[in-house]
This record gives sequence, structure tokens and C-alpha cells, in this order.
Amino acid sequence: MSAATLAAEVSHEIEVKHSRFLALAAPVDTPEAALAFLARVADPAATHNCWAYRIGAQYRFNDDGEPAGTAGRPILAAIEGQGYDRVVAVVTRWYGGIKLGAGGLVRAYGGCAAECLRRAERRELIVLRNATLSYAFEDTGAVHAALAAHGADKLDEDFDAAGARMRVRLPENRLDALKAQLRDATRDRVRLRAEDADTP
Repeated sequence: MSAATLAAEVSHEIEVKHSRFLALAAPVDTPEAALAFLARVADPAATHNCWAYRIGAQYRFNDDGEPAGTAGRPILAAIEGQGYDRVVAVVTRWYGGIKLGAGGLVRAYGGCAAECLRRAERRELIVLRNATLSYAFEDTGAVHAALAAHGADKLDEDFDAAGARMRVRLPENRLDALKAQLRDATRDRVRLRAEDADTP
């Protein structure tokens, strides 16, 4: 399953033994944005506001007073289990008077978050790559046609006596096709060097 984030904020509510659980999830690009979302949606009048986020290799979770491991970690597991990245989820609980026990809490928090994410509209995370092209002036037309065909954006371009040098950004999955088109169109005269991957 390729990585995806949420297309928009989403919510889902369940009731377990008179306790109300409300899951709210959103796409985020930074830990700061995740914590800002938490600050915006957490209900100070609720019993607990438990949360988790995953942004690339960074993740955090918090049980907000529930027994350790019964809330934040199951929420994180719900995010990861569905192949999400760049997502924050907050599950708010209003206590209903009946204790659920550790297993019941794990099922309630994890299940509410998982169902919330299952119902959400996914947005594929496109991995972008930067690449540098070096080419002679006579190949300019072929290079520009190939870049347009593969959705590449020009970042910068400079010229010297030998020809042109251009930096571009394009979806990683189009890189090989771009190389092939440039090779065929210019008898392999264009030099293309890809840089490290980046996600938007």
C-alpha cells in the first residue's frame, strides 16, 4: 500500500458502555501543525483527549491520563495500520460512569480512530524528485517537450558556452520515462542526474 494522507479533516463517534468517544483526524505536514490541531479540537471539559501523529519518520502519542499504552499507542497503530502518513488523530472521551478496563480502552480508542480513518477520503502522497539536466543548445526543443510530457517543473536554468543546465522537479514515478524519452529524442546526449527524494 503506498503512503497516503487525508484529503480533509474527518470525524467519527462511538459510544461504549455510556462513554462517548469522538475521533477527529486531519492531514498535517509538521509536528507543530499536529499540535496546533490538537489544541484546536481538544475539549477541556472532556475526561481525556488522547492523540497520535505520524509524519514521515517522526511520530508521537499521548494517553492523556488513561492507563499507559491504552489510548495513544492504539491510535498511532490505527494510523500506521492503514498506511497513512502526515496524519494526526485525536480521540476525545467523555466518561460514562462504567470502567472499560485496559483491553476495553485499547479497543475503544484504537477502534474509534481506525473507523474514522477507514471512512476518510485518502489523498496519495506523491514523492517528488529533483533532477539536473545538462544539454547542448540544439537539444533544447526536445528537452522542453519531454519535461512537459512528464509533468516536470523547472526550478532554475543557466547557460554557458557548452549549452544549458536546468534543475527540475517531477513525480518520482515519471523519472525513468523521462530519461528514456530524452535518450531516444537526443541520441543519449542529455545528461540527467536525480537528487534525493522529497515529499510535498
